[in-house]
Amino acid sequence: MMDLFYQGGPLFIGLLSLLLLFILILSVRAFMSSDNDKGSTSSYFYWIKELGTLALVLGIFGQLIGFFSAFSVIEQSDGMSPQVLAGGLKVSLITTLYGLLIFIVRSIILMILKKKN
Repeated sequence: MMDLFYQGGPLFIGLLSLLLLFILILSVRAFMSSDNDKGSTSSYFYWIKELGTLALVLGIFGQLIGFFSAFSVIEQSDGMSPQVLAGGLKVSLITTLYGLLIFIVRSIILMILKKKN
């Protein structure tokens, strides 16, 4: 697991992990909020939704930066094997997959919270 963390880039994976942590904290607070306090629950919904969307966009942004770096290396080299190219493209997908996973977790949490309220 730590290998994927370093391959995906500590900056983007770290930021995505922080977003996931914030989403989980807000989800717990939303679950624990009383049924009478609809204003704070809608505020939790808003922030969970926005942070989950931000995670998806940040993951895609990380992938595009990975593509840019890979293509820069390819441009500078004389020849590249398909295995090296495939490996570089695979690594660039890590941040997008993690961002998408966070987005899915966010969607499941929102469905559960809406059912609760």
